[in-house]
Amino acid sequence: MDFPVSGVEISPLIPPLTALAISFFTSMAGVSGAFLLLPFQVSVLGFSSPAVSPTNLFYNIVGIPGGVYRYIREGRMVWPLACVIVAGNLPGLLIGVWLRVVFLPDPAAFRFFVGCVLLYVGGRLFYDILGRGRNSGDRLPTIDSSSPSRIETRSLSARAFTYSFQGEVFSFNPAGLFALSLVVGVVGGTYGIGGGAIIAPILVAVFHLPVYTIAGATLFSTFLSSIIGVLFYTVAAPIWAPADLAVAPDWLLGLLFGVGGLVGTYLGARFQKFFPGRTVKIILAVCLLIIAGRYVVSFFL
Repeated sequence: MDFPVSGVEISPLIPPLTALAISFFTSMAGVSGAFLLLPFQVSVLGFSSPAVSPTNLFYNIVGIPGGVYRYIREGRMVWPLACVIVAGNLPGLLIGVWLRVVFLPDPAAFRFFVGCVLLYVGGRLFYDILGRGRNSGDRLPTIDSSSPSRIETRSLSARAFTYSFQGEVFSFNPAGLFALSLVVGVVGGTYGIGGGAIIAPILVAVFHLPVYTIAGATLFSTFLSSIIGVLFYTVAAPIWAPADLAVAPDWLLGLLFGVGGLVGTYLGARFQKFFPGRTVKIILAVCLLIIAGRYVVSFFL
């Protein structure tokens, strides 16, 4: 099958199956899987123009609702957490899109940028797994079916939001999280991932929140950020971009990826409670560092 916007020619079964396999595991950690689909599109499919970023964001729009629905249904959506992330992410996302179109249209520079982002995320995950796992989100290695598994709000203020889950109490500073989300929005908008792949491991490793409670919020924020990102790439980005530079998404390719992601994120959210949080993070960290190493090394060769 030929995709004229991206110039890709591939079987229509490969995008949804690839997205399903990736999103099944990544959605358990609150990540859509876009951070792995992007290098797949660039390196395997040869889709390296700026249009790959909004295509990746469109995948999020189609694929994420399956996981979000499941987390809401199970009572594991922390709405205040999601709202703070969205509030910081959206303005940062617009800045990131502008940087991508104006300063990073060259594929070589883009790959190097992607590699640096993934190196940071992968290193952060390994730091949590090897160095601080016992003090962070790994306090709840599995969900105890004998305890309430729904999230309950304890208190909410400008200084702290506190909630309980499985008999444990957790809290975070909304102002600090807003500032972090703003920076992540810039990086996520430039990379075309919505920021969930960056902020999810930080919530676990730095804010010490369990992965079982942040997954729904980070997926939801990525979903909303991706909508804004696609609109911006489609409407505003062509104003800045050269006439011969493709910046609009490949809608059909993104849709096929999204269909697979829709099923994968739902199944990942459904089976998350049967997987130890540390196992999910190890899988993510290994994938991230392999891809990042390849991109960074190839830039200098």
